[in-house]
Amino acid sequence: MAGSMLAGLPAAYAAEAASGPTVEELVVTAQKREENVQDIPLAVTAFSTKKIEQLHIGNVTDAFNMLPSVSFQSSTPGFYNVYMRGVASGGDGNHSGSLPSVGVYLDEAPVTTIGGALDIHFYDIARVEALAGPQGTLYGASSQAGTVRIITQEPKLGVSESKYDLEVNGVAHGGIGYKAEGLVNIPAADNVAVRLVAWGEHRAGYIDNVKGTRSYPTSGVTINNNALADDDYNDVDVYGARAALKIDLNETWTIKPSINYQDMKTNGYFGYDKTLGELKVKHFKPESSHDRWYHAALAVEGKIANFDLVYAGAYMNRKIDTQSDYTDYSFFYDTLFGSGAYVTDNLGNPVDPTQYILGKDKFTKESHEIRLTSQADQPLRLTAGLFYQKQTHDILQNYRIDKIGSDVAVTGWPGTLWLTDQYREDRDSAAFGEVSWDATSKLTLTAGIRAFKAESELRGFYGFSKGYSSRTGEAACFKPTVVGRGPCTNLDKSVEETGETYKVNATYHINDDKMVYATYSTGFRPGGVNRRATLPPYKSDFIKNWELGWKTLWADRSLKFNGDVYYETWDDFQFSVLGANSFTEIRNANQARIYGAEVDVVWQPVQGLSISGAAAYTNAELTENYCNALDAKGNPITSCASPEAPKGTELPVTPKLKANSVVRYEFPWGDFDAHVQGALTYTGSAYADLRLKERSILGKQSDYTTFDLSTGIAKDNWTAELSIRNVFDEIGDTYRSAQCTPGVCGGITYIVPVQPRTIAISFGQKF
Repeated sequence: MAGSMLAGLPAAYAAEAASGPTVEELVVTAQKREENVQDIPLAVTAFSTKKIEQLHIGNVTDAFNMLPSVSFQSSTPGFYNVYMRGVASGGDGNHSGSLPSVGVYLDEAPVTTIGGALDIHFYDIARVEALAGPQGTLYGASSQAGTVRIITQEPKLGVSESKYDLEVNGVAHGGIGYKAEGLVNIPAADNVAVRLVAWGEHRAGYIDNVKGTRSYPTSGVTINNNALADDDYNDVDVYGARAALKIDLNETWTIKPSINYQDMKTNGYFGYDKTLGELKVKHFKPESSHDRWYHAALAVEGKIANFDLVYAGAYMNRKIDTQSDYTDYSFFYDTLFGSGAYVTDNLGNPVDPTQYILGKDKFTKESHEIRLTSQADQPLRLTAGLFYQKQTHDILQNYRIDKIGSDVAVTGWPGTLWLTDQYREDRDSAAFGEVSWDATSKLTLTAGIRAFKAESELRGFYGFSKGYSSRTGEAACFKPTVVGRGPCTNLDKSVEETGETYKVNATYHINDDKMVYATYSTGFRPGGVNRRATLPPYKSDFIKNWELGWKTLWADRSLKFNGDVYYETWDDFQFSVLGANSFTEIRNANQARIYGAEVDVVWQPVQGLSISGAAAYTNAELTENYCNALDAKGNPITSCASPEAPKGTELPVTPKLKANSVVRYEFPWGDFDAHVQGALTYTGSAYADLRLKERSILGKQSDYTTFDLSTGIAKDNWTAELSIRNVFDEIGDTYRSAQCTPGVCGGITYIVPVQPRTIAISFGQKF
């Protein structure tokens, strides 16, 4: 009888109706073994391929927006600083600054760099896993506050399949965008398969560079931007490809090489000057970035006795060319300090002091991990391994003023007022292990440790010529050039340290559908060197995390309710500031405490209807004064008359509340499978800087809410969809910054908004 009732329904709907409404089961590898996400005593938010497609997650920004425990700062696509659970002090991402506090992984390999996480295009992605809280035992240095893992689809043996997807979209206040994506899976033999993926995308611009002039008080020079003024000038072009191979050598051994390549070009600036109006700036020099990278990886999986063995190795090469307007810096320093008087030609006459920056950055990252994992069905389970990572950064930042005199320009660099030509290398190695023991049929105890060694070195040249500064730059050189084409060497520092991180956990299974857990864990971030000679190296900072969580299924598994509460201390956290001459300084600041709660709910009350929601509440603040001063041993001084951020100051970047809700209804419509979906996201207000003076200048990022709506139909092998993203055209306030150091000269505050309302039509087919 039931079969006859379902016979007339579309195939996809009939299949779900036959099984009844249940929450989707998802297998993840968060603990470096395959497990159902409901069985893992971790705060894990995971999206399957199906969910990624339903939520229109096309890049890392889309993914981060839907992860409540994740916050991020980005001034331009391709440049992201990622944070979790409020572990953020602001000011990160400088080439000579701190390492990231959140690890971003592509499959088995870390892909975080000093320049931020890779802007990975999302197509044919198996799942995203966000692991909140310290993951130091299994993931190491760059997972102090959490880890985000992006897992690609691997080749399928014995399966021939292909698909393509097309989209065209229009952006309010902007232009037209489009996207084309496709894949093919080829079974080359019974034990061999190849998977090829490619994509191309044009993202429309929506920021207008309006015409204007600027007059410098010292020289009297007036400039204009008539040649660069344009509407919708912040467009983006992305193309890339991925190739993966899977070979089953025999029943127990498999090798999986892969390579990813992506090329991204951006134009313009992605923030606006609110004094000119929403989505408008007035910049005077060309602005662009060209970010291209490849990532080659090899995974070898097999068995040795009763242990699973995995080797995962990868090499990443990333090159970024940038050009940036630096007119604000030139203007405000000239206005306040008369700096333009020191910028002259060979005859001593003042010249146009307008600055712009030409940057060339090259990153490499090599990682190797080998680990053994015992069988999952044993009462005593072990994961143990060795890890090594080396990352390098060739840094070239050329601060130019056209026509400056040869005595003012850096030697060998005509027109260059300031030059940074440096090489940075960070290495870390570790041995790690984690043991789980089923003490009873319901109680499992876990303990883990990771012993690490971290090394960092920075050498090369930075600064002015002798003709501009008698104490810094070339005047401070102590040996000939050792890096690049700098005039000499005034920086050659290194530091190394060792330590351990820990984890203990107790998990109690109430029944097959419900469990509770308690965890104590630590996470670390290595220290490094300050290039300013008068500053000591900065030391590692550590997170200590106490957490209680639950994973539960209710109502015949049609309702999932997961959550956790936590308390963390952040000891001697690393804090980057722009000191004199907008020069980056990193200090171990003070102590902070963070507490919060996270919840994740999915409910399928009737067939075809799914209601989900997730939220994170974060309360993060200083527990001691920040005085911006160190004692003779490099420890932060906390007693001062006028602290730059007093005890109780809220940490920046992370909002107190971030939440989302998605309602989706799938139903038969004639011969079609149809759906309608609404997605609501809320991001609370947050400051961009820790210090009170800077906050008063930059202002506070306002809270915002966005709503996405989509509807579509599918039949046989094709789908078509209409979506409206940011339906109400909210100008969300995601990031604030200024070219000129706020605490020194104020300057103009720029606000990076969310993308305005975007209406898209998409079509796809599977074969």
